[in-house]
Amino acid sequence: MDLQSLSLQELYDLRNQVATEVARLESAEKIEALKKVQELMATYGLSTEDLTKKAAASRKPAEAKYQNPADPTLTWTGRGRKPLWVLAYLENGGALEQLALF
Repeated sequence: MDLQSLSLQELYDLRNQVATEVARLESAEKIEALKKVQELMATYGLSTEDLTKKAAASRKPAEAKYQNPADPTLTWTGRGRKPLWVLAYLENGGALEQLALF
């Protein structure tokens, strides 16, 4: 199909036809996927509640790798943003290695 040979109105019509067909196919695929999910749920005896439950935490919380020398109750795992006490320590010339627990 040579799109350049189409008029503006023909292009608008084609765009609408494509959007309609995309929506139809998406809907059909979602219905088929839902059927497959329902079959799997029936095979394994799962309910919708089983699907919405959070999986039991099989991992233990991350262990602290760094500790504030001025207040040993303040620790950091090394993940995420640096706590303010770490930033302050680094700004005052300290090194992150000096805070390490190991």
